Amino acid sequence: MSAKPVLWLPRRLSDAAIDRARRDYDVILNDADTPGTAEEIIAMSAQVDAMMPCHSEHFSADVVSQLDPRLKIIANHSVGVDHCDLPALASRGIVVTNTPDVLSDATAELTMLLMLGAARHAVRGDRLMRTGTWDSWSPSFMVGKQVTGARLGIIGMGRVGRAFAAKARGFDMEIHYFNRTRLPPDQEQGAMYHESVDTLLPVSDYLSLHCPATPETLDLMNARRLAALPDGSILVNSARGAIVDEDALLNAIESDKLAAAGLDCFKIEPGGNPKFAAHENIFMLPHIGSATTKTRDAMGFRALDNLDAFFAGKTPQDLL
Repeated sequence: MSAKPVLWLPRRLSDAAIDRARRDYDVILNDADTPGTAEEIIAMSAQVDAMMPCHSEHFSADVVSQLDPRLKIIANHSVGVDHCDLPALASRGIVVTNTPDVLSDATAELTMLLMLGAARHAVRGDRLMRTGTWDSWSPSFMVGKQVTGARLGIIGMGRVGRAFAAKARGFDMEIHYFNRTRLPPDQEQGAMYHESVDTLLPVSDYLSLHCPATPETLDLMNARRLAALPDGSILVNSARGAIVDEDALLNAIESDKLAAAGLDCFKIEPGGNPKFAAHENIFMLPHIGSATTKTRDAMGFRALDNLDAFFAGKTPQDLL
């Protein structure tokens, strides 16, 4: 019997995913569960046939240029691949895959939490209760922004964007969207298409971002675009931190242009933007959009499916 391919898991995946990986591969697991550094990635490339990184491992052009020829495939445990220099990896003949589909609902659920938490003063309310300082009530106390029936703008109607739109329909929201291409009617489900972001923004009482981080979307939500939103609108980002100009967002919050924001991703991760903490109308979570047991199992299995196909001489389902 031939030796099993050697697989590096730089982060600790779900127990079910690790068990399956160990069944079919010789696994090198980073039990410390710390992000793989450039030096570790380069050194490990001479010891393994495959890697299953997360978005915390960065394959820059410089790192890729130093990878050992033994490494044949990077099966990402993520949908986003902005941590990978895809042209550089392609030039080295290294196959790259991701894990689409399986995390759409979990991320859409978290997006709904961000939207509701931002709209209804979740940060302030939680602080009052935990500190024992809730000592009054009146009809003007903690009045938030209604979600039901409001206009929702979505930038990026891929899998997650469509899953979020489906959940927003349960709140009778009027859905508008911008996408690189218009969806067919069966996927639009009555959502109103905008050919440009600029026409979408003025009708977005809530704006939810679901586009990938690319050179074209870097700081997509800048000062000009934030200014185009209705006064008192709410921005939600569960996609990537790179698509929001954080200084412009702070200015929009401090000037009351935005009523609130709900954020699950930031320019710097882990850590986030410490300036945001001073504002209770910025509801924040630490990039946990896909963090459910069901979804993390599914992500690990999807990445392993791609590895299985590759080592069986087949084309992986999620080849990039």
